[in-house]
Amino acid sequence: MALQASIPGAFPADAVIVSSRLAIWKSEERFVAFTAADAVHTCRVEDHDGLRVMAAMLSSLRLAPDTALAEALGLSRETVRRNRKVLEEKGPSALRDHRGSQGPTKLTDAVCVRAQRLLDDGWAILRTARELGVTDGTLHHAFKQGRLTRPTRTADPETATPPQLALAPALTDTFSPVTALPEQALRPSERAAEDQACELGVAAKRTSERVLARMGKLSEALPQFKAAEAVAGAGVLLALPALLEQGVIEVGQSVYGALRNGFFGLRTVLLTFCFMSLVRIKNPEQLKTWAPGELGLLLGMDRAPVVETLRRKLNEMKGRGLALVLQQRLAERWVQSEPHQLGILYIDGHVRVYNGRKHELPKLHVQKRGRPMPGTQDFHVNDRRADPLFCVTAEATEGLVTMIDEHLLPEIQRLIGPKRRVTIVFDRQGWSPKHFKSWQERGFDVLTYRKGKYSQWRKGFRKRTQVVDGRKVTYDLAERRVKLGKGFWAREIRRRTEDGHQTPVITTNKSLSTFQIAYRMFNRWSQENFFRYMRQEFALDHMCTWAVEPADPERLVPNPERKNIEKALKKASDSLGRLMVRRGDMMPGKKTRAEGRTLTEDQMDDLIKQRDQEVAKLRSRMKELPTKVLIDKIRARKEIVRLEPERKRITDTFKMIAYRAESALARLVEPFFKRHQDEARNFLKTVFQATADLIPDQQNRTLTVRFHGLSNPRSTRALRSLCEVVTESHTCYPGTDLRMRFEAPEAT
Repeated sequence: MALQASIPGAFPADAVIVSSRLAIWKSEERFVAFTAADAVHTCRVEDHDGLRVMAAMLSSLRLAPDTALAEALGLSRETVRRNRKVLEEKGPSALRDHRGSQGPTKLTDAVCVRAQRLLDDGWAILRTARELGVTDGTLHHAFKQGRLTRPTRTADPETATPPQLALAPALTDTFSPVTALPEQALRPSERAAEDQACELGVAAKRTSERVLARMGKLSEALPQFKAAEAVAGAGVLLALPALLEQGVIEVGQSVYGALRNGFFGLRTVLLTFCFMSLVRIKNPEQLKTWAPGELGLLLGMDRAPVVETLRRKLNEMKGRGLALVLQQRLAERWVQSEPHQLGILYIDGHVRVYNGRKHELPKLHVQKRGRPMPGTQDFHVNDRRADPLFCVTAEATEGLVTMIDEHLLPEIQRLIGPKRRVTIVFDRQGWSPKHFKSWQERGFDVLTYRKGKYSQWRKGFRKRTQVVDGRKVTYDLAERRVKLGKGFWAREIRRRTEDGHQTPVITTNKSLSTFQIAYRMFNRWSQENFFRYMRQEFALDHMCTWAVEPADPERLVPNPERKNIEKALKKASDSLGRLMVRRGDMMPGKKTRAEGRTLTEDQMDDLIKQRDQEVAKLRSRMKELPTKVLIDKIRARKEIVRLEPERKRITDTFKMIAYRAESALARLVEPFFKRHQDEARNFLKTVFQATADLIPDQQNRTLTVRFHGLSNPRSTRALRSLCEVVTESHTCYPGTDLRMRFEAPEAT
């Protein structure tokens, strides 16, 4: 920030620039305030009354925010505001009489001496305050004034034990942190009070940079870390090396470059979205339930972005239309990092339901609801471990076969190259022997359930057992070759259960064993679990926007007129059938009831003839109508819309990055959990929300995250081992040269 002076050198070079309109210079004897014109006020350092007048006058003239002004003058924000009010209501003379001559009433010189003695003896601040009959805030204020010296912290200051009640050695040995917490580290209550006292907003403490950002002269604020004790959710920093390995910063910056000038830049926005996913903040609105200052500590900022700022940044990214490029670059990185996971790819669709009534969207079958509902459908491609690679959103109601043939296979081939052969696994929705043959010619084998009627096999079954992923798996299997079309043969594997039920599986893969074919097919549940987990934990179905955009007006849709005629034809055919049955049951010379009337034989014959003519006319009319028509022929173009996909694609990409990072950490802690598929992720969810101390060391260029331990010894042991492994990655926090270190206590 620069202060434009009228005369060069009008104020000293070491003056503190408080705002674009005010600078304050402090010498050993005096305070001097400068505006753009010249010096406007001065007072001696020891003149407390004059200092209050100076603060009140500068605040009343709105030359600088009260918070920044108080920091420059060494006062509290409330003191500045209170003195400004007295100045405006009663004048400067009232300020000199405002304090009176009483002096401190509680923390007198004698009490200070006693307090310092207790603190030096190892008493905790809270216990000392209770002993003296004052609040702990009074002691902290005395620390800032220099009347008291902070004690050296050897344990939690709220539970520190006096020397005469030392803890047993067995307990003290369980937590011996390598990195000591600095004296200036603030406790949660102190940080909360400081955050609430900021005039620019809760926790908005970096005043100078925010003023520059408001003027458009700051590209983005750089991370700055201060020592902090017991930061809620600091455990999510343990996932930062895994997030960076997935390419969240590197790929994100290569695609978007940078955002418009402002306090929060692209790096902070990318990390914010990923941290939100990992700590289960499922949408930007839920940021309102988190303390912004605490989340800001994890980002190296004074506070986290507010909801409006985050949505504005997301809209800016959406306006560039690069979400698809971001997904492609990330998929390329993931494919190159783990090519051995691409021999088997799982493909399935997921419907995102639209519950609004303002727009009419195509209806898709929702399996979990068992009925068609309006919405959009995303088709996901997952690797052999069911970790996501990429997804494609259907334009309208395209089925799995169409999406595989026209969109997914070309993208897969682009990623892995034309020479490598891949087996794609999907459910019965993708059944199409005609396409199986063409896909095989394009270099893709298929693995899916057989669709349609089939006879039971009586022979050829035998037990096959293998150990897979540490588990003993046994199947009762049989195999034959079957003909799916003219000259097109495939393998059919049947699995027989204990009750005799047979599940047929079809594949064109000739290299995998019978057991591996069955295991990979039945392991498709891993992708179903991925969808379930993403819905519950990462809010995959969340509508980040209700905005719509024009859809393809030349898309073919089922002809509604033909559909109505089909309904009428079915009704007429059913009526004709019932009449024919009644006519056949009639006795000669008798009457019968039909369609609410009593009819003779001749009347029944006439009615049957009439219904037969109606059926013939309807069939003739239906043949004249096309099966599908252009959608703009049956609906106004302004009504042909689809949900805007760009922002959804961006947020889904962040969730995929977070899921893959979590998966990478889960594989590191597998030895600690027998049921690692479930327990490891629950453990990590606890770790991400755990409390830890942040200890930056600028001299040694390290940022230490020191955990306080978890709820049980096994989890704490797993956490300690995970900290050791992640520390070995030697990851620097993005935007800084601080190498991250992670520490956890030893468990008994």
